[in-house]
Amino acid sequence: MRKKIVVTGLGCISPLGLDVKSTWEGAVAGHSGIGRITKFDPTEFRSQMAGEVKGFDPGDIIPPNDRKKMDHFIQYALVATSEAVKDSGLDIDDELSHETGVSVGVGLCGLASIERFHEIYMEKGPRRISPFFIPMVISNMASGQISMQFNCRNYNTSTTSACASSNHSIGDAARIIERGDAKVMIVGGAEATVTPLGIGGFGAMHALSTRNDDPERASRPYDKGRDGFVLGEGSGILILEDYEFAKARGAKMYCELAGYGFSSDAHHITAPSIEGPMRAMKKTLKDGGVNPDEVDYINSHGTSTPAGDINELDAIKLVLGDHAKKVAISSSKSMTGHLLGAAGGVEAVLAIMAMQEGVVPPTINIDDLDPQCDLDVTPNTARERPIKVAMSNSFGFGGTNATLLMKAV
Repeated sequence: MRKKIVVTGLGCISPLGLDVKSTWEGAVAGHSGIGRITKFDPTEFRSQMAGEVKGFDPGDIIPPNDRKKMDHFIQYALVATSEAVKDSGLDIDDELSHETGVSVGVGLCGLASIERFHEIYMEKGPRRISPFFIPMVISNMASGQISMQFNCRNYNTSTTSACASSNHSIGDAARIIERGDAKVMIVGGAEATVTPLGIGGFGAMHALSTRNDDPERASRPYDKGRDGFVLGEGSGILILEDYEFAKARGAKMYCELAGYGFSSDAHHITAPSIEGPMRAMKKTLKDGGVNPDEVDYINSHGTSTPAGDINELDAIKLVLGDHAKKVAISSSKSMTGHLLGAAGGVEAVLAIMAMQEGVVPPTINIDDLDPQCDLDVTPNTARERPIKVAMSNSFGFGGTNATLLMKAV
């Protein structure tokens, strides 16, 4: 019989807040975390807005001398992990350290540090490149720094699969526990790519919204006037545990991580496919032993792109059939922007909080609902609803798809 896996801790850094509580409260209130970029002068860029993390201070979690050796994606991951570990009540002593692993997904890793040290190289030459440059930017250093700070001596990795990175990291980590190779996994994602190259690169693809005169309303999934996504940053971290281990130590349990499904479109680097997301969702339901008519809520990928939003809803219809009309769907990217590799981590946190509180967070900025988006996308206002089964979708460039399924314990 397969091991049951539960979520016992949550941590979050997002454009809506510096912890789970503020992020959740902002989402339920329908606040936007998006504004004009402040990290650099965006005047010459096609898109001049982002979901920036505001007022971030790692405090005692990362000593000042260590911060200089870490890109912000690593710092976000460490602070979110600190919250999640504290929330779980875990004491990772020497014995448990050998049963505790880390799997944190990252999309573009230390882009700001790459840009900064390239400037130093161009201005002052190679001898001025810091010896900490490489450890600051490689993708697995979010997981690596977590393992060192929190004494995790088991599996330690980072999945990089574009916007599906978090969900792949969470789902793959669950498999580690399922086969008995660990009792605890620290999982999720982190990203900090609000930089000139990040904004400029996605802008060059015409992937970003150019609603620069109204940043807070630029991310508008399912609205007829949507014109692209808005880049965001942050980290979402979950603590996964073997159910029997969590039960024995008297841990509180948010939910069961019951299903994980994945697929590849094998279609196009950016153009969406209905078939790929459909297979990922179907696999997730099968893995979790859940019928389509049992799903209460879907935190959608919902990026605010003209083709992608419709594609995902059409895939949901194929998976859920007639029940699709009865499911509550919302895109938290309308409030946070698109956190790329961290998106699935933050969105899993929000989906789990929705289950806990019995509240579906809204999709904001829907002024004129696209008639092709004809499912219940929870426009503009949160809604109370009992949620026993929730899904969270993440789809990435390269045609990679990953879906998580959470069930009430």
